[in-house]
Amino acid sequence: MKVFTAIISLVFILSASKAQTQVLPEYDTYDSLSAAVFRNNDTTYVINFWATWCAPCVKELPYFEAFNKKYKEQKFKVVLVSLDFKRQIKSHLLPFITKNKIASEVVIMNDKKYDTWLPKVDASWSGSIPATYLVQGDKKLFAEREFANLEELEDFIFSFSKYK
Repeated sequence: MKVFTAIISLVFILSASKAQTQVLPEYDTYDSLSAAVFRNNDTTYVINFWATWCAPCVKELPYFEAFNKKYKEQKFKVVLVSLDFKRQIKSHLLPFITKNKIASEVVIMNDKKYDTWLPKVDASWSGSIPATYLVQGDKKLFAEREFANLEELEDFIFSFSKYK
C-alpha cells in the first residue's frame, strides 16, 4: 500500500511540475504575433484576446473551447491570445490553462504599448477585452464584446464565413 501511495504521489508531483514548466509562445509585438499565427490561406482564424484577470473573458472561454472541439476537422483555427501580465504567467496563466484543460492554442502577447497595435487589429478597438478577431485571407471582422453562449459565437463566426 505504501508503494502504491508513493507512486501516486510521484505521478501527481510530476504532473504538477509539468504544468509549471509548460512553455507558451510569447510575442513582443503584434507584428510578430501576426506573422506567426496568420497564414494567407482558406483557414478562418478565430482570435480571442483575453486574460485570466478578466471575468467576462474567463466566462466565455468554454464557448471557444467547445467551438474548437466541434469544428476541429474544418478549416477553423482558434487562438487564444493572453494579455496577462508577464509576471503572472507562471503563477496565474499556466495553472489556469492546466486546471481548465484548455486545448485551444494559447499564445502570450507581451506588447503593452496598446496604442501602437490595437489599431492594427481594428481602428475602433478601445482596448477592452474580451475581444474577438476573425481573419481569413484579406477578410477581417472584429467584435469587442462577450459572447453569452456557443450559439452566439457560432452565429458571429458563420456570419463572417458568408461575409463578402
